[in-house]
Amino acid sequence: MKVVIVGYGRVGARTALVLREEGHDVTVVDNDETKVERAEEEGFAVVAGDGSNESVLRRAGVEDADAVGGLTGDPNVNFAACMVGKEFGCRAVMRVSEDYRQEIYERYADDVDEVIYPERLGAAGAKTALLGGNFDAIGDLTEGLRISTVVVPEGAPVVGRKVADIDLGSVGRIYAHGRSREPMTIPFPGTTVESGDQMALLVEEDGLAEVRTILLGENGD
Repeated sequence: MKVVIVGYGRVGARTALVLREEGHDVTVVDNDETKVERAEEEGFAVVAGDGSNESVLRRAGVEDADAVGGLTGDPNVNFAACMVGKEFGCRAVMRVSEDYRQEIYERYADDVDEVIYPERLGAAGAKTALLGGNFDAIGDLTEGLRISTVVVPEGAPVVGRKVADIDLGSVGRIYAHGRSREPMTIPFPGTTVESGDQMALLVEEDGLAEVRTILLGENGD
């Protein structure tokens, strides 16, 4: 995938690095000279300029991009970047602050593909949102053990089941759950899973495919 990342701060930089490590084509946009230099030193294609400006995003290749991430600390810049991306058919992911009022959050959420709170899942959450996936192995916790996240799609085998009744065998554990667009917390045993819910998992490396099948279905779809 070709991804344009607007903002090379803490979240943007880490997201760009994770995406590149997975083989995606990443272009960075930032108007801060220090951040531009840092991105260039990391080997990224960089466009210096205001990420809310369409001409700047065109120079970054938004017309041919698959996704745009507005990941600066300024929600107005992020929203504008996402709206330009949507004009060109890109998946648009916008960063907001965790303390946003619900009505403001809902206004943004109606216009972009996904709103993320980097305070919760950081670069891994941003990466998953940009790629549009529903199952993400975030990274190694220790040798042979991974932390993963899953977004439960409609029709998944776990929809309608209680968290306590979902048996991942000896290869995994569910340690956090949240409704769509809500923060994840430690679930009560009686919590019923709905489509769109998020779950955080602790999974053995060799058990990722098995857990994916249990949660999402035969082929993990």
